[in-house]
Amino acid sequence: MDSALTPETALASLAWQIELGATEAIGDAPVNRYELPDKTARPPAAPAAPAATPAAAQAAAAPGPARDGDAVSAAQAAAASAATLDGLRAALGAYSHCDLRHGARNLVFADGDPAARVMIIGEAPGRDEDLQGRPFVGRAGQLLDRMFAAIGLSRGDADAGSALYITNISPWRPPQNRDPGREEIAMLRPFMERHVALAAPDLVVLMGNISCEAGLGRRGITRLRGQWAEAYGKPALPMFHPAYLLRNPAAKREAWADLLALRARLDGGGA
Repeated sequence: MDSALTPETALASLAWQIELGATEAIGDAPVNRYELPDKTARPPAAPAAPAATPAAAQAAAAPGPARDGDAVSAAQAAAASAATLDGLRAALGAYSHCDLRHGARNLVFADGDPAARVMIIGEAPGRDEDLQGRPFVGRAGQLLDRMFAAIGLSRGDADAGSALYITNISPWRPPQNRDPGREEIAMLRPFMERHVALAAPDLVVLMGNISCEAGLGRRGITRLRGQWAEAYGKPALPMFHPAYLLRNPAAKREAWADLLALRARLDGGGA
């Protein structure tokens, strides 16, 4: 059997590793996986720690949220300085406190018409979104497009009245597609507040638990969906994320009811 590595098989192998969540190809140091541990060796004695000063002890005991507050304050200042959507994108690109940026290929800012009446806020980019630099372009994004097309809305529509504007809480793909953590959500929320203020939609759609946590301060999408609330100073409708619908097709009935409620609200006859 010919086992020669061709460019095609090498590329396919690399794509498979990326799909599994690999983020680096080579470590900082070689690893001998055949080496047996030396049970007789003892670790060197740790040097005695210097006596902590009162100020140092107080700093070490400071709770995590207080230190996280510096990142949130920096986010608030950066977001407030943005006078346009392009300026906000630049402020996000320069924001250095969120570690998610280090594992992402692209900053995924938004897609669609910023003048649209409806702004969809998702959770975070996936692999396809990270590669293309646009939100909701994978399987979940294709389902989202079909869902909203059914009520006459499209991200590509030239008419702002029937267009969509789409973004995510996190502009960077989390490693292995994990959910953004609470600290990450807290530091990214000021950027989303400013994003909504600059786009000024008539209403927002909160897609999934992460979007609800950032916009409403709570999770529980199965309880929240379909119930109008307020987020970022706008009427907000929580909905199932399309990725959830792909895993749970039976929930599409509720999603359709939510889409009809959204259409009725836009037409002036809804809740």
